[in-house]
Amino acid sequence: MAAAGEGTPSSRGSRRDPPRRPPRDGYGVYVYPNSFFRYEGEWKGGRKHGHGKLLFKDGSYYEGAFVDGEITGEGRRHWAWSGDTFSGQFVLGEPQGYGVMEYKTGGCYEGEVSHGVREGHGFLVDRDRQVYQGSFHDNKRHGPGQMLFKNGDKYDGDWVRDQRQGHGVLRCADGSTYEGQWHSDVFSGLGSMAHCSGVTYYGLWINGHPAEQATRIAILGPEVMEVAQGSPFSVNVQLLQDHGEIAKSESGRVLHISAGVRYVQLSAYSEVSFFKVDRDNQETLMQTPFGFECIPYPVSSPAAGVPGPRAAKRGAEADVPLPRRDLELDLGALRGQEDTPGGLLAGGHTPHCPGACRRVDQGCAEFTDVLLGPPPPGYHPFLFLDSLHKKAGSRSRGGLHPRGAPPTAQEPPGGNRPEGRATEEQAAAAYPGEYVLMIHDVTTPPFLGRTLPPAFKHLRVVVKRADQPPHVLEEGEASSGWQAHGCTPEPPAPR
Repeated sequence: MAAAGEGTPSSRGSRRDPPRRPPRDGYGVYVYPNSFFRYEGEWKGGRKHGHGKLLFKDGSYYEGAFVDGEITGEGRRHWAWSGDTFSGQFVLGEPQGYGVMEYKTGGCYEGEVSHGVREGHGFLVDRDRQVYQGSFHDNKRHGPGQMLFKNGDKYDGDWVRDQRQGHGVLRCADGSTYEGQWHSDVFSGLGSMAHCSGVTYYGLWINGHPAEQATRIAILGPEVMEVAQGSPFSVNVQLLQDHGEIAKSESGRVLHISAGVRYVQLSAYSEVSFFKVDRDNQETLMQTPFGFECIPYPVSSPAAGVPGPRAAKRGAEADVPLPRRDLELDLGALRGQEDTPGGLLAGGHTPHCPGACRRVDQGCAEFTDVLLGPPPPGYHPFLFLDSLHKKAGSRSRGGLHPRGAPPTAQEPPGGNRPEGRATEEQAAAAYPGEYVLMIHDVTTPPFLGRTLPPAFKHLRVVVKRADQPPHVLEEGEASSGWQAHGCTPEPPAPR
């Protein structure tokens, strides 16, 4: 019976008794007494020395250099339990130095290792084909490094234990860029983002979100804005944070201005409304925060490089002459323009679509030379001007309807056309009444996936007497000389 530590047969050969001791010098094969290890290769002084291959009973193996019986030098090691393979430098049986690790689950690592783990500078491709090049510590990304993610994003900056932390730059596949501080793999601290939509934000970030981002849109001015019929006006807008401060850290959002006209139907006259809409042009009613519904109405601004209404009209832009007699506006003049969708601005300028949008600058935006155009085709207004003249008892031909008898949809108000048609300026302007301005966030794609809720402003278009200078009423100011008209006018007081 062989003594402990003595060899056992390694193969069937001509020699029936296997060597009981390892070969002393030269090339030889030796199976260890526990039968777990088998070595074949070079020997020196009874120790593995030189090039050889050590096989393990579970299927693992090492092939490479040996020094004085130890795995040291260049070699290749395969672990059967994990399926991983390392080719590179070894010291006392462990990967140490520089090498390449191939993972069974996919991917590989090439770089520096220490005691069998990634340590130092290296190049890692994971099983999702994501690529990292930079510093490692204790097998994790740690220190400066660059990462290409599977979605196309690229990061260049600091890492701490496999998470982005410190300062770094992220370039997203969609074109967005963030540069600043990171913590626990998210934006945290001071940083700036240039979003692919054109929005920029510079300021504080907390847990991946801007700390001073806009959450709502506010339209400045009185609760009810009053503007003169046919006169352009300006709309100032601010982006506000949750606590009401202006979101000055944010620029570049695209805001779109639109308008609606109040839609009213009288209970006693179901077919009477501020605007009667043809069945072929039915619009979906829009809810407003003012307690009434509205239907879309055209709003426009002058084309770039073309003089706007203010320049065209010089000093008399708001002097809209009224019919000389006690008459209503000429609806026939309006209908004559129905072949041009949206109508024309004063002076014949067509609406310019880009003029309806503005980009925000440090939380603020301004829409200038805003003008409500004429009613679009299919919109037939019912307008009452019973408060423009003092005579209410006796009406001349073509005058207002008697008190308490508003026109129906089958009978346009005013009877015959007035003597002296309304000017082209009048025909190209909105009729007096109640309107709604709407500001929508149309930033595309939405900034950080969020679109701000729309903002509304109650607008009243009023008629100005020709002998008064242009003026926009402020909140609380008396409206002497102005007459606003709706679908249910109050009859004039008897004199």
